[in-house]
Formats: sequence, structure tokens, C-alpha cells
Amino acid sequence: MAFQTQIHQALAELETAGLLRRPLRISGPQGPEIEIDGQRVLCLCSNNYLGLADHRAIVAASQASARQDGVGAGASRLITGTMGAHEEAELAFAEFIQAPAAALFSTGYAANVGTVQALVGPGDAVFSDALNHASLIDGCRLSRATVHVYSHRDVQQLESLMQEHRPRAGRALIITDSLFSMDGVTAPLRDLAALASSFGAGLLVDEAHALGVLGPGGRGLAAAQGIEPDVIVGTLGKAFGVAGAFVAASEEIVSLVRNRARSFVYSTAPPPMNARAAIAALGLVREGDAARATLLAHADRLRSELRKQGFDVPTDDSHILPVLIGDNDRTMQLSAKLLDRGIFVQGIRPPTVPEGTARLRVTPMATHRPEHIERAIGAFASLARDH
Repeated sequence: MAFQTQIHQALAELETAGLLRRPLRISGPQGPEIEIDGQRVLCLCSNNYLGLADHRAIVAASQASARQDGVGAGASRLITGTMGAHEEAELAFAEFIQAPAAALFSTGYAANVGTVQALVGPGDAVFSDALNHASLIDGCRLSRATVHVYSHRDVQQLESLMQEHRPRAGRALIITDSLFSMDGVTAPLRDLAALASSFGAGLLVDEAHALGVLGPGGRGLAAAQGIEPDVIVGTLGKAFGVAGAFVAASEEIVSLVRNRARSFVYSTAPPPMNARAAIAALGLVREGDAARATLLAHADRLRSELRKQGFDVPTDDSHILPVLIGDNDRTMQLSAKLLDRGIFVQGIRPPTVPEGTARLRVTPMATHRPEHIERAIGAFASLARDH
């Protein structure tokens, strides 16, 4: 069979399974309302949690940096790509996290893949939550360490696995998301930190969806729970509204990451204007208590009303609300019906979530107005009446 024919067949199989994705085209800036193919709709599926993606102060910082620093960094960080903007951002985010050092990456995916691979390798052991983000899973695979997957948030199983496998490993690393992006539930970080300490293991926490929203000053779930992981990965393309990510840790860990993370060593450095935009966003996040309160209030209102309407929404209290549907086709039909009503809520299907757990992932923003939330509640109510 010819190669192109095989590709056609693979796409047809995705289509038959209801898993073929076709992204919608967004025009204009990301915000509470967006334009999709000329239609103005309410957006309730973005990770732009604090609504900063089009904030004028961040836009101004980007524009000023483009004039001052140019657009591209020109090379990898270890050649000529390290510019003043990168170092300033690293110092700012290390101080924010209250860690000794930080390394800036182009994306959260690159940060996770590179950091795991840099810290462990053959002969080492990784203990990874079953629902960790794909970038963490890929980092584990790339590391060639022995990977032990424990059931989602199951501390007892993790302890058993560590008792069995830790003695035979060199380094050991426990890896977890802090706030799981498709479920809106938090990791038992205090218990994980205690296990890491007991077994002489490191603890890596990906704060992608918690940073900027949870914890004092938006410092994340680890800060909220009063623990200090060995490594924190923070993503800047979500609550911070910009792009990129950072890894915060000890000077030695960060130095090893800079020297061994393939996604750091072999990638052109992020544009300097991204770094300066992130610094501007950090100032807004630090002063964002009112925005965080608004965001969580919107989520509480949506969760309460959707549950009253009969939708299967877990009772966890984060800003991420999975509306569990189960069937892939049914999920996408409901997403389309909401879009017809002017509400954009994307359906999430395998492999992003486990088989049989397709869902609508509802995420409000701090910049949504109360009338936006009521409009969304009304759209879901009309779905409930129709079905």
C-alpha cells in the first residue's frame, strides 16, 4: 500500500472513531468574546484565565521590546540567544516562586519534556501520576528512566511502588500536575512531598493551570499548601496570557537543566519580547487578587447551575469545570449546539482524556461579566430542555 494511501486510511479511522479534529479559526484578540469565522461568540474554553492575553500593558511591553530588542533571539540560549530580557525574566520568576534560580523555555511542553529528560536517565526511576499531561509523559519516555505509573492521586499505591522499586534505582523523581487540566482536581502535594522526603526522591510539580490563579499572589498550589517541591514548572501561556514557560529550582538543578535539557540546548531562544511581556504579566498577576476572586466566583456559579440542570459536573472547586458526557459523538454534538447558541465550549475526547470520558471543558475568565455567565447558563439550560 502506498504511503499516501496509508495516511488517508489513518485519517479515515480517526474520522470513523469521532476523533478527527479540525480547529476553528479565531480572528482578533483572545478575550471573553471571540470571533469564529465571522461569528461573535462567548468563549468558555480558553486557558486565558485572568483575561490578560490582550491586556494593554502587556501589549505595550511587547511593542517596546520589539523596538528595543528586535523580534528574534537568533540562536539557542547556549550560543548567542541569551539576551537581557531572558535573564531579567528568569530572575523575576525565580523571585516570584521564591526559588534560587529559573530557566526560561519557549513552551510548557518544551519545559516538561526537557526537564524530566535532564534530571533522570537510564538506571533511574520516575513515579508518574496516571493523568499527568502528555508533555510529562513524553519527558519520562525520552529520559529512558524506568517509569512507574500510579493511579490518579493514589498516594498509597505510590508508596507501595516506591517501596518496591526505589531501592534499585539511582535517582528517583515523583512527577505530578498540581491542578489536572481536564478534571479540575488538585494533586495531594503534601503527601507527595512527604513520600519524596522519606524515599530520597525529588518532586517535580507542573503548576501550569494553577499558577496565577491559586495560592498567595497566584504563586500556585505548592505555595497554597506550604510545600517546596524540588522543581516547579510554570507555564506563561495560560493565566499569564503570554507564551513560554519556566523551570524554577535550586541553582544546581537549573544548571543541569540548562546543560542537558534537549529542548533548551537545541532550540532557538524565545523571542525577547515574549520575555518582557511575561515580566509585565507578572506584575498584573501579583496584584490580581480581585481577578482571581472573580474567576472563582464565576466558576462556582456555573458549577452550581449546571449541576441543578442535571449535567454531570464534579464538585471540586477549581476554575476548570468538566461537564462529563462520555460518548465522543454526543460530546461534539453538544459542543456544536452550544456554538449555534453563541457559546464556544470545546469538546474534549481521547486521547486527551481516557476512553469513555469525553467531556465539555468549561473555563470562565476573570474578565467575563456576570451577564456573560448568565448567558452561558441559559444556553446550557436550553440544551437540558431539548434533551
